Amino acid sequence: MKAHTLTRRAFLTTVGAAPLVAGALAAESAARKRIPIGIQMYSVRDDEKRDLFGTLKGLREMGYECVEFWAPYFEWTIERAKEVRKQLDDLGLSCYSNHTGVKHCAVEHLPHAIELNHILGSRYVIMAHAGPQPSLDGWRRTAEALVKAHEKLKPAGLGCGYHNWDVDFRPIEGTRPIDILTGNTPKEVAFQLDVATCLAAGADPLAYIKANAGRIKTYHLKDWSPDREKRYRVLLGEGIGPWKQLLELAETVGGVEHYLIEQEGSRFSQMETARRCLENFKAIRA
Repeated sequence: MKAHTLTRRAFLTTVGAAPLVAGALAAESAARKRIPIGIQMYSVRDDEKRDLFGTLKGLREMGYECVEFWAPYFEWTIERAKEVRKQLDDLGLSCYSNHTGVKHCAVEHLPHAIELNHILGSRYVIMAHAGPQPSLDGWRRTAEALVKAHEKLKPAGLGCGYHNWDVDFRPIEGTRPIDILTGNTPKEVAFQLDVATCLAAGADPLAYIKANAGRIKTYHLKDWSPDREKRYRVLLGEGIGPWKQLLELAETVGGVEHYLIEQEGSRFSQMETARRCLENFKAIRA
């Protein structure tokens, strides 16, 4: 009888706790949904060149929530940037970061980048890449350039970020350039993880996220295949990317603020590639 009473009490306790558990899971799910999914506009560069506003409209209809413009945006006039911002607002799209060429991240060019990013509503000016460096000293100079950019952007209310290539993960004299960059910049300097180039270098993106907790604010979700015929031309989820684990780490350790799908190309058109990758992302994250 006593055993029966305890079992019943345990049952009632479990039943009573169920709404709390369900509520916690619902809260966790809601928190995850607040991370926007966007696209790097380089992925649809041909369509963008033909008809920027029409392309933005098409991306919004697919379900994209934000966009990241690439290097050519720096050539926009203030008037053009305002036109783009109005289109974004009308469509319900946001722009949280923009890829900026290394020469335009120099202190003398940053005022124009700052003005454009303010107009677009951006949070981060991302150095697209410094280009391959022949020595560790070259990578240290890149770190110095990031520090200078950070010091100029911070008073303007903008974050400084850096986007990796595969060479960042390939050791020089036993040291990975990416470790030079993360180790010689303030914690406030954000990093944008291009997953495919990390994989192409044979590196572990999960270990990179763990080693730089809180600093990987944005991700280029691009897959990679060791098949020579495919490489970067696979859709998200068709390569070797550890996507479920990566998204979980990004949201619990990495510090992600927004995701961006990026594609070099695929067997489909650029816009169809964008649509299919978004569908795959939603299925992976579900």
